[in-house]
Amino acid sequence: DMFEEGVIEPLRVKTQAIASASEVAVMILRIDDVIAASREEKGKGPEDTGGGDEE
Repeated sequence: DMFEEGVIEPLRVKTQAIASASEVAVMILRIDDVIAASREEKGKGPEDTGGGDEE
């Protein structure tokens, strides 16, 4: 038992870690969107996005 060993990790620390990780993930996705949008503006976007069935 961690409590008996004197290792106590408050809920607040865990909550902050999860919130920080979520914020980082959102920032990475936003940066990815900005990069993709700038490529599309320059005409260097992906030729096939693989989004639909084209037969």
